[in-house]
Amino acid sequence: MEIQHKTSTPMNQLDEKIISTERLVLYPLNVSHAEHMFHGLSDLGSYDFTPDLPYRDVAALAERYARLERRRSPDGREVWLNWVIESAATQQLVGYVQFTVKPFEQRALIAYFVFASHRKQGIANEAVGAALSEVVASFQLTRVDAEIDTRNTASITLIERLGFKRTRLVPHADEFKGAISDEYHYWLTVSGSASAGDNTGL
Repeated sequence: MEIQHKTSTPMNQLDEKIISTERLVLYPLNVSHAEHMFHGLSDLGSYDFTPDLPYRDVAALAERYARLERRRSPDGREVWLNWVIESAATQQLVGYVQFTVKPFEQRALIAYFVFASHRKQGIANEAVGAALSEVVASFQLTRVDAEIDTRNTASITLIERLGFKRTRLVPHADEFKGAISDEYHYWLTVSGSASAGDNTGL
């Protein structure tokens, strides 16, 4: 089934921007992607280090995507940027990249997900790196944050490879699925801003 990548009138140049890399194409998320993303997001093991669970059905996922497709929080203080990741070779969707941007603070929080069957191929590194450059430049960010369960070694390796610096350990940050979750907090500071070491603990 062919994937329909719908577009709408953008409020920011990144709202509907398609990002291409050597192997991937990143399309702005829309409701029509729910059907094609559902299977890849249904792997229970992919949620070991988050309190989330797979969506119960395509309709529930589409409902979430309808909210995210607005690209803005109700109060207008956050910009929600989400891209689905498509393989340029197969036209299959293989994951997503997400940024929650706070323009007034020149900061963003990053998240990402690559389907289990497509991991260990460098997809996350390639997709996140490309989107990160676009978001930082567009919003003139001074800092990008990442919050990762200390048990999630694959995500820790990725974020450190991208230049993020560990700034904080948060013991017992959460508790879910019968286990305590400790978190590492990471910052990526952009040239011209204060170093992460100067700001640790904020």
